[in-house]
Amino acid sequence: MEIGSALALALADKVGQERYQLWFGSHTRMELADETLIVHVANRFFQDWLRTNFRQQIEASCLEMLGKALNVRFHVDSSLEASSTVTAPAACGGGQRSAAPRSDDKSVAGAARRGGPLRPAAELKTFVPGPASRIAYAAALTVAARRNSPSPVVLHGPTGVGKTHLLRGMCEAVRQSDVRAQAVYMTAEQFTTLFLEALHGAGLPSFRRKHRGLDLLAVDDIQFFAGKRATLTELLNTVDCFQREGRQLVFAADRPPAQLGSLGAELVTRLQGGLVCGIESPEYETRLAIVKQMAEQLGLAVPQEVQALIASNLHSHARELSGALHRLAATSRALERPISPAMAQEALADLLGGGNRHLRLADIERAVCEEFGLEPQALQSTRKAKEVSGPRAVAMYLARKHTRCALSEIGHHFGRRSHSTVISAQKKVNGWMSKPAALGEGGRLSIEEALRRVERRLMAG
Repeated sequence: MEIGSALALALADKVGQERYQLWFGSHTRMELADETLIVHVANRFFQDWLRTNFRQQIEASCLEMLGKALNVRFHVDSSLEASSTVTAPAACGGGQRSAAPRSDDKSVAGAARRGGPLRPAAELKTFVPGPASRIAYAAALTVAARRNSPSPVVLHGPTGVGKTHLLRGMCEAVRQSDVRAQAVYMTAEQFTTLFLEALHGAGLPSFRRKHRGLDLLAVDDIQFFAGKRATLTELLNTVDCFQREGRQLVFAADRPPAQLGSLGAELVTRLQGGLVCGIESPEYETRLAIVKQMAEQLGLAVPQEVQALIASNLHSHARELSGALHRLAATSRALERPISPAMAQEALADLLGGGNRHLRLADIERAVCEEFGLEPQALQSTRKAKEVSGPRAVAMYLARKHTRCALSEIGHHFGRRSHSTVISAQKKVNGWMSKPAALGEGGRLSIEEALRRVERRLMAG
């Protein structure tokens, strides 16, 4: 009998037919090379899981079948992912035990197949940092290097700014630096599902051993935990366990911990006690670098003019940039034409503005200067006189309202000012609207009317 099949028979006998089918089955292939047994697995998730939970049984099966101990090495073979099912090996002889898979086995395997762990590996080296994400990126590198970084690390920001990329990149880097290290990325929804299934199936001890024994646990979208009292209690105890034992936790959320009061004061204070890093939407230079990198990864020849067109007009997040490039690739193939500025304008018309004009900072600057009778570059000057500072605050307010530019990008455009200046300007205009205030035309124009006039200019183009 071929040695891999013989070992599979022995292993199925040790772990039980159903558990073998669940964790090995179509996901693995065994190969003997000299004094090493190579276990080919479908993906990194199964590699980590089998190494942690079944290495002992695999080694025992080798000793039983071959009469000697072998080194066991795991190797990811993505071609195994395509296999759907395979019949578990028949048990040797009759009356052999067939242990049913535990509920936590099924839930972890199910969560893997539902998404998170089976996604292509994200790497920190493919993340494009910029002013809006530099601190978060530095924190990720510290965690990846395992240089006693604070725990927990909390990344927060709107969707699509790279939080998930950084979380998964940290896990990947830790696993690559030390094959013995256990680093797991999961969403808050997956954590909740696994916990509740373990709770209802009496599998809590196993759930806690597996999750609290990790070197790095990264949990995404923790705002999802709001209102889930039992899960929050479990998470709080997990945080305390990790901190006692000096293990690394990383979380991501769509807002800072101070705005996550629904998670409970105890958990929020623990989050605030770590390293909290905000990530904003990328500014132009970073978007341009992202577009360039994505085009290279897709093997697309995208002229610099088209790269600039995309980066200038799509402000939200990297996914929007990726979507634009994929559309250009599809259009180029369909028309059998190289990508050009004219083709990009046509293919991306709805994204770049089309009938619903997409406003830029320069548009807002021009409209405000025209309305208040200022020189074109006045808002970018260092002048602090009221006749300039007031319109500048209005421009920043409208930039926040009508564009998706990052605070840092708005501040830089209007006189190289900080993001806190933009926040202050927004508060100032809101304050003007809450009480009588006048701007323009010798102080006779109300702030509401001034805003309406500028917005009419913007809409008129």
